[in-house]
Amino acid sequence: MVNKENKNTTEERILESARQIFQVKGLQGARMQEIADKAGINKAMLHYYYRSKELLFEAVFEEAANRIFPKIVEFLNTDYPLFEKIERFVDYYLTTLLENKYMPAFVLNELNQNPERLVKLMSDRGIFKQEKFIEQINNAIKDELIIHIDPRQLITNIISMSIFPFAGRPILMGLFKLDEESYYQFIESRKKEVPKFIINAIKVK
Repeated sequence: MVNKENKNTTEERILESARQIFQVKGLQGARMQEIADKAGINKAMLHYYYRSKELLFEAVFEEAANRIFPKIVEFLNTDYPLFEKIERFVDYYLTTLLENKYMPAFVLNELNQNPERLVKLMSDRGIFKQEKFIEQINNAIKDELIIHIDPRQLITNIISMSIFPFAGRPILMGLFKLDEESYYQFIESRKKEVPKFIINAIKVK
């Protein structure tokens, strides 16, 4: 009989081991036996907690989503000036993705396999509540601080320019001949390059 304390400790060890392996190998490259070995348990015990690799991957993502998505929504609803908010948001978003490299792989996998579940997961955490940010963009247009732009397009530009280097990581590493350290430095530089590019594109000259 597994007591509650031991169960929690074992499950935490499983999730931490899975997180590390998913970050390096992604969903497809990870193996349950490898995760079990890293967690210091046998494969049967791993299947006792999680019946499949997909369920384990989802659990790891859910844990990160519970920490990340509410903070993103909270951040978008702050009172920072628009340009500062864009700079801070990109910095936070890229930092978060560096710490949770499996998330883009999960999102792409879910978009292909079960988009309804992904939409529900994000909706339940309020990620679609961007009304204040949209209002802030519209006010900046009215005040002639930025050019006329559909707020949805601006938000899409910010997110896509931030997430692609993770979703397309193998392509970029091969194209630019990056190792792990130089890839990390490349992402760090994007924390400045992305907001600078976006702000220069939208601000009234």
